[in-house]
Amino acid sequence: MGAHQPDLLIQASDRIFIAGHRGMAGSAIVRALRAAGYTNLLTAERTNLDLLDPIAVNAWFEANRPDVVVLAAAKVGGILANSTYPADFLLDNLKIQNHVIEAAWRHGARRLLFLGSSCIYPKFAEQPIREEALLTGALEPTNEWYAIAKIAGIELCRALRQQVGFDAISLMPTNLYGPGDNYHPTNSHVLPGLIRRFHAAQAAGEPSVTCWGTGTPLREFLHVNDLGDACVFALEQWQPAADQLQHLNVGTGVDLSIKALAEAVAAATGFEGEIHWDTSKPDGTPKKQLDVGRLASLGWRARIPLAQGLASTVDLFRQQLAKGELRL
Repeated sequence: MGAHQPDLLIQASDRIFIAGHRGMAGSAIVRALRAAGYTNLLTAERTNLDLLDPIAVNAWFEANRPDVVVLAAAKVGGILANSTYPADFLLDNLKIQNHVIEAAWRHGARRLLFLGSSCIYPKFAEQPIREEALLTGALEPTNEWYAIAKIAGIELCRALRQQVGFDAISLMPTNLYGPGDNYHPTNSHVLPGLIRRFHAAQAAGEPSVTCWGTGTPLREFLHVNDLGDACVFALEQWQPAADQLQHLNVGTGVDLSIKALAEAVAAATGFEGEIHWDTSKPDGTPKKQLDVGRLASLGWRARIPLAQGLASTVDLFRQQLAKGELRL
């Protein structure tokens, strides 16, 4: 069990606060920490701790004094939400980040992990995207407000490390899927959206499913349990030097076309009809793949193949659908 090795950067006795523990990423991090032997985990429900309220955040940190903080809380949403409420996405995420990161530092936390997103990188970054691409070009307009907030979080962690020696690190995951995903009929991301559509078609015996675009864009998908595992690995073992980058990409290093993804989802749901492509609909960015060489060089790689991850995700989707427990 990693938690009991004396040379790790966090210890089994540490009080570890996971902000955003009910979200998709946060809940996976909680599972991974428990699996690694960490039992002294701190969480706070939104009704008990409003991360948008600096006074409440400071009072909570004063009372609980966590040794380690994982910041997985964020205001998230799809393209429509980002374009409709740009000020909310920028303000709310800046507030959450600033409040938690500053409180962690001021109240004596020894180590902090900030969770970002691959959308921080320029829209036309060279592929696969290396960590150095940060702040080298214009962002994708459909989620720039969220991305700017996340960039500010990365830079705040870097600034605190540089100025006061606060041990803050950041991870940038690629597209996530798995337990806790959002299956909203119109606001979900591509993979849960495909799962819902192909499941419905299979259940209804429909002869075909129509997907948007040409199917040619390439995307990378990481099972959220792998992200949880990567977070524990980074907390335990990654200590960047002062002159090194303070953020790491997390992904599989493998991408596939949306067409291949749709076929994989069809297979996982048992749909045997035809797949049509509505080429009048937009494709989006042609390719978005992270370079995961740095994390691999430290000794971590994703372990859940897409076919295995899809099968378990579809099973869980169907169980939660039957029980009325889907996250929407």
